[in-house]
Amino acid sequence: MTSDLSMYLAPARVLQAQEAWLQCVLEILGERREQKPIVDPTPHWLSPDLLLSQTCGYPFITSLRGKVRLVGRPSYELAHSSGGDHCSLLLCRADSAVTDLVGFQGSHGLINARDSNSGMNLLRHTLAGINERGFFSKLTFTGSHRESIRRLKDYDGDLASIDSVTYDYLARDNSDEIEGLRVLVRSVRSPCLPYITSIRRTATDADSIRSAMNEALKQLPEVSRALAIKEVLPAGEADYECLLEYERSATHRGFSFVSS
Repeated sequence: MTSDLSMYLAPARVLQAQEAWLQCVLEILGERREQKPIVDPTPHWLSPDLLLSQTCGYPFITSLRGKVRLVGRPSYELAHSSGGDHCSLLLCRADSAVTDLVGFQGSHGLINARDSNSGMNLLRHTLAGINERGFFSKLTFTGSHRESIRRLKDYDGDLASIDSVTYDYLARDNSDEIEGLRVLVRSVRSPCLPYITSIRRTATDADSIRSAMNEALKQLPEVSRALAIKEVLPAGEADYECLLEYERSATHRGFSFVSS
């Protein structure tokens, strides 16, 4: 069975804790992990052999809808994430003279991926309230939130939309990756990244997997602390419908990203 819990890769103790958590979950379920490098996450998520993985909320409710089964969503205890929700943080350099979002119109924007909820969808919803026709004069898709942060620090971009869990993990450990940056504004709240399994598994299977995840957190309190995850909450597609509402709101206003 294929399994993976590596949506968050930093700091190192977070990645290590996720590996320990996953191993414990598999032991509780009596399953063995098939070790295969994940080159493209989409085939991994859609694999009939998928036991457990985590995906982004926006593709879950759009391109993956009806093709994977929802297991639940994490309830973090972080500065900008709690109760099963998180948000996007719009970051700029701390030395920027611009003090509000309006002042960044016509700037260079950094987004991790075109189908990202925190990087694109929540950002689009936020910016549509500022300018209904566009916002950036240049837009770069960087490939990851941490790469967006790196480019922002290197003056290769002016504003980056970052998943709050990514940022909070780095901030909690005083990582130099975010040194010299500041939070300009935060987006509306959004359900955290969902845990999924193969659509071939039943709802009862999904419940069992979620129970195993919570049991593993109880057995490994140090993992729970490192991940700042209190528990994995039950979740349904209805919890993620708000992401489509955010999309429709921006579309209704005629908003589109402008890049050069």
